[in-house]
Amino acid sequence: MLSYSKRVGALRSSEIRDLMKLATRPDMISFAGGMPNNDLFPVAQIDQIFDTLPDQLKKVACQYGPTPGHPPLLEALKEHLRGKGMPVDTNEILITTGSIQAINILTQAFVDPGDTIILENPSFIGSISIFKSYMANMVAIDMENDGIDISRLEYELNKPDIHPKMLYLIPNFQNPAGTIYSQYKRDAIFKMMAGKETILVEDDAYGDLYFNERVKPLTVPMKNSENGEFTICYTGSFSKILGPGLRLGWLLAPPEIYQKCEIIKQTMDSCSPNYTQVLATEFLNRGYLQPYLSFLREEYSERCNMMHKYLVNYMPEYVKWVVPEGGFYFWLHLPEDLDASEILTKSIEKGAVFVTGKTFDPYGVKNNRIRLAFSNMQKSEIEPGIKMIADAIRELKK
Repeated sequence: MLSYSKRVGALRSSEIRDLMKLATRPDMISFAGGMPNNDLFPVAQIDQIFDTLPDQLKKVACQYGPTPGHPPLLEALKEHLRGKGMPVDTNEILITTGSIQAINILTQAFVDPGDTIILENPSFIGSISIFKSYMANMVAIDMENDGIDISRLEYELNKPDIHPKMLYLIPNFQNPAGTIYSQYKRDAIFKMMAGKETILVEDDAYGDLYFNERVKPLTVPMKNSENGEFTICYTGSFSKILGPGLRLGWLLAPPEIYQKCEIIKQTMDSCSPNYTQVLATEFLNRGYLQPYLSFLREEYSERCNMMHKYLVNYMPEYVKWVVPEGGFYFWLHLPEDLDASEILTKSIEKGAVFVTGKTFDPYGVKNNRIRLAFSNMQKSEIEPGIKMIADAIRELKK
């Protein structure tokens, strides 16, 4: 019998990956995919970029690149992040194969089996899977409407017998809860992290996708306010703001951490795709990103408003949610006696698929929640899909 590693034994198939097989059925309305709709991609600009690239640069694009990233992309991204007020002159940027690789690299750099990672509950399934693969002790703290439960976080950070290696947060339009951290909670986290050796990993895949200017000040990265009293490593991605198929993300970290992370990345894939790095560089340098982000904000805001309207029209009064102000997701709260997996089974029979709450619970237990993504589907599918799910909930509540 083959003997696999303990790390492999900790891995499990993601429910989202399994559901995506269903989502490809032409008769299925899918709220499962946390990704852009194919019709929203800037293919005309990408075609124009490629068609006008000089042959020499096309050859560079087809070649291996430096591990830290395509140098012109590093410069373009540095200017983009500087425009957001980020401390790019005192930190280093590492281009990664999606931000999930950045999180993987940081976990490998800091976490040994049994080490503690504090994270939100619910949290991003990709990060949960990474933390499990490194056999970390996950301490999951419940989310509230404006961010993590601060009193519980303070308690866990100050336990005398446990010294967490990492605090992992998604402050902007959290996946799956859709929440954005209040300024009060951001300030409180800074105070309680001061003097701690725990690093804060700030996962900011959705911060550019705010729906109105009122909420924009809250999307300012926590990394911008670092004061030397503790360490923040910031991860970002082109997946939600350009295209996930580019497989490009980035890590912004202090030089000492960056050096370790660059070595780790060398052992993973040597370099991220040079081909898509060239395209991303030109997209930034030709001034395409900001107009495209404005288009995406309007598009996702419209989809969000549509979904909220139909949730109000069709959902039973005992189903609760907070209207997101950015990002991709609604997070529905069901009564304790309802099981989202049973609802999913009945909903699939009717023709609609979503992701159940326990998928995002680091402990894999809490299952009276539903994540609905409005980003990937056709607008015409939102109303009938919501009605199918609402009908499934009512039938099981009887």
